[in-house]
Amino acid sequence: MSKRDEYVEKMKQQLDEMNRQIDKLEARSAEAGASMRAKYEEQVAELRKMSTSTREKMEAMKAASESKWDELLAEGEKVHKAFVHSVNYFKSQLK
Repeated sequence: MSKRDEYVEKMKQQLDEMNRQIDKLEARSAEAGASMRAKYEEQVAELRKMSTSTREKMEAMKAASESKWDELLAEGEKVHKAFVHSVNYFKSQLK
């Protein structure tokens, strides 16, 4: 397996884990009081958008030529880190 394939596979696994965490957070936010539920639903929707964006970057990375790979790698890492940070921040808000 090439380094690219390994990286993309690792990113996919992390993305899948983050999506599972979003599902759990969504379930927990449904238990929140009415005043907080709307805020939490907005945050979950934003996390879903970020997840989609991360998945799109990952797919672009899979299909990229060697010359485009480095550029997409940097962009993909930024998007992925922002997504992970957002999920973790939202988790901290539900505690």
